[in-house]
Amino acid sequence: MSRLDTDRPFLPVRIAVLTVSDTRTAADDRSGDTLAARLSEAGHRLADRARVRDDRAAIEAALRGWIAREDVDVVLATGGTGVTGRDVTPEAFHAVYEKEIPGFGELFRMISFAKIGTSTLQSRATAGVAGGTYLFALPGSPGACRDAWDEILVHQLDNRHRPCNFVELMDRLTEGA
Repeated sequence: MSRLDTDRPFLPVRIAVLTVSDTRTAADDRSGDTLAARLSEAGHRLADRARVRDDRAAIEAALRGWIAREDVDVVLATGGTGVTGRDVTPEAFHAVYEKEIPGFGELFRMISFAKIGTSTLQSRATAGVAGGTYLFALPGSPGACRDAWDEILVHQLDNRHRPCNFVELMDRLTEGA
């Protein structure tokens, strides 16, 4: 079972939040607000925040821009993970991944299934790594963002989480690259 090693000092992670939407604005971006609030409450740093339309090239450009920055360790995106014609976030993420983390989407859907049943099939949440940066694509609902953060990310982005976590691997993500 997992545990928190409180003998280790907490290491804040620098996280960028990307909202993918044709309709959301700064005034009504509840999912982006949820992620920004949760990561800050956990002690992490909001490195940047942006919104882009449901456009594969725009999503890829935002990801590549943050991957190139040394002050961004993680990107959390919300929106565009469904199955409609405009939902292209997973395709954009897969275009930039060096390595996919398939267990993230599987675990997210398992958690989501307990809350919304088979409707979780419509989520194509995904995660991977590129250029030493973790990339997570979450559905666009505030509830899904809360579930992903509270059930998975708050633990895996905490270096004190045992038996293992994503943070302790950060300095080795680009080995052999």
